[in-house]
Amino acid sequence: MADFVRDVMTPGAVAVRPGASLVEAAQLMRAQDIGDVLVADGERVVGVLTDRDITVRAVADGADPLTVSAESVCTPDPVVIGPGERTSLAISLMREHAVRRLPVVENGLPVGVVSLGDLAETQDPDSALAEISRAAPDE
Repeated sequence: MADFVRDVMTPGAVAVRPGASLVEAAQLMRAQDIGDVLVADGERVVGVLTDRDITVRAVADGADPLTVSAESVCTPDPVVIGPGERTSLAISLMREHAVRRLPVVENGLPVGVVSLGDLAETQDPDSALAEISRAAPDE
């Protein structure tokens, strides 16, 4: 069993600058086949932007995704964790803050993401969540 976040995280976090348009962020999500990106200003992670954020906080309100920035729609000041922290802390933080993923940050910069699925695979590889996490995404 992996004890540290660095052992279970998905390395190489995908990030956009705060001023990036929602179209730019959505195109990056599509290209990377992911549902969220970090919003980072070069010094720190300022937010997390999900495909649901774009849909619910912008498109549903009739906002123009070409002109609305990632920073204005993202969840600001996300809870983050370091790669050297224990996986048990990641689980506690997710439970306490009701989140499914944590940006992994080292010296203020994103180095990866640890998700509930990553932790499920490590903690209980036979669980339904672990199986879902291993499955290929729907096309």
